[in-house]
Amino acid sequence: MQTQVRTNAGIAKIVLQGRFDFGSHRDFKTSYEAPLGASDVRELEIDMGGVEYLDSSALGMLLILKERAGATNKRVAITNCRGAVKQVLDIANFSKLFPMR
Repeated sequence: MQTQVRTNAGIAKIVLQGRFDFGSHRDFKTSYEAPLGASDVRELEIDMGGVEYLDSSALGMLLILKERAGATNKRVAITNCRGAVKQVLDIANFSKLFPMR
């Protein structure tokens, strides 16, 4: 998986591309560490428009991010989900845990 981080107006947008699975753990964690520590960031937006596959470990990574963000008073939103990725997130009821845009 490839990650790209852009920060603008207090929102850190983390753009994911490829397969979001257990092998992506290090890249995903690295992508959100700096925004979590930045005092000017109030929200992390996880853009999943380029994700073609995700598994249960990816769901766990998102939940860990939500917990860490909450500890620093930041929100996490998930955006641009479609296809099989959207189905997995819907089945897991992630729309009850995260704002989905």
